[in-house]
Amino acid sequence: MTTSNQQLFERSQQYIPGGVNSPVRAFKSVGGTPIFFERGQGAYFWDVEGQTYIDYVGSWGPLILGHAHPAVVKKVQDAASHGMSFGAPTRAELEIAELLCHLLPSLEQVRLVSSGTEAGMSAIRLARGYTGRSRIIKFEGCYHGHDDALLVKAGSGALTFGHPSSAGVPAETAGHTMVLDYNDVAGAKQAFSEFGSEIAAVIVEPIAGNMNLVRAEPAFLETLRALCTQHGSLLILDEVMTGFRVGLECAQGLYQIKPDLTILGKVIGGGMPLAAFGGRRDVMQCLAPLGPVYQAGTLSGNPVAVAAGLETLRQIQVPGFFDKLSEQTRQLTAGLTAAARRHGVTFSAQAVGGMFGLYFRQEPPKSFAEVMDSDREAFNRFFHAMLKAGVYFAPSAFEAGFVSAAHSDADIAKTVAAAEHVFSQGV
Repeated sequence: MTTSNQQLFERSQQYIPGGVNSPVRAFKSVGGTPIFFERGQGAYFWDVEGQTYIDYVGSWGPLILGHAHPAVVKKVQDAASHGMSFGAPTRAELEIAELLCHLLPSLEQVRLVSSGTEAGMSAIRLARGYTGRSRIIKFEGCYHGHDDALLVKAGSGALTFGHPSSAGVPAETAGHTMVLDYNDVAGAKQAFSEFGSEIAAVIVEPIAGNMNLVRAEPAFLETLRALCTQHGSLLILDEVMTGFRVGLECAQGLYQIKPDLTILGKVIGGGMPLAAFGGRRDVMQCLAPLGPVYQAGTLSGNPVAVAAGLETLRQIQVPGFFDKLSEQTRQLTAGLTAAARRHGVTFSAQAVGGMFGLYFRQEPPKSFAEVMDSDREAFNRFFHAMLKAGVYFAPSAFEAGFVSAAHSDADIAKTVAAAEHVFSQGV
């Protein structure tokens, strides 16, 4: 008997390429039929067949407060009742810009956009316009959106399908992008030694989340900062995923690294399409209408999205918010690791703020190569067994996971108990 999920997926494949509107949703990496969801509340959501799941994807990071947080929903409803979009300035977009600059000391000015990809491509264009240079550096396994210049050995979805680079990216465009190894200090120094005067920017995830969770070594980020300063290049921290997810001053606050530009998304929209890029005033003022670097967007600063973002940012400023979130996430990873070891399963995990990584290898990875050394088949078996138990992890071994403020001790305990049973079966 076919399920409702199967029926919907079959219909979707007739009208949507691959049946999904973002590749990793297709379950191609883990196999099986994608789950179609109808509603969410707190740490849980329900599929079209009424099955309940504890959610550790959280819309891929934005839902730091959980699904349908009452205060966020109320602000969205109020904003929508006054108009869905104006294509003109609003008080709310000024308020969120002020708040972002207040919370993140590296931001002197910020511009709102609608997606992380848009923020990333705009930041790269701005860096090139400001420096007058063309070459950029990125790191293998890091994903910064599907802009042509950045789809070179990208992470997550590209890795999931075994195609690190995308078709349709002109060779001459990719030729301006240098790809180095993550956490490789010597490689970064060598690149700047040879091409320093040509490098417009270095773009990096300070905590990578698109080749699973991989933490930057402090010396790695410190070296990138020093090299950019020395050679007149811009350091761009991609905090679309880590921004206000690992701490109130983001990953740059944890590492005490001041970038020239920062890319934000996910949490700042509270589940709505909202992102931003910002940084040094002299750099940002190269943007139109002040400067020669053009960037525009019809829905940039959309009042409904901004309302969701503002309320989310207000909620996470409550004293102790990140202490509690971090502790819940550590409970999850520690519990899963202990359960695996009790049953002799090769497994490791780590957490930063409300993000976590699960790996079927002895130790957490420090590079793309180490990520690829994990047992992906073991992960796939684990994923499906946990899904059957009502626990929804990311359907790919190359994605970080997320805990929300709505996850309770009981939710964590239930998850660990389910994993204990799965591990006991020899996954």
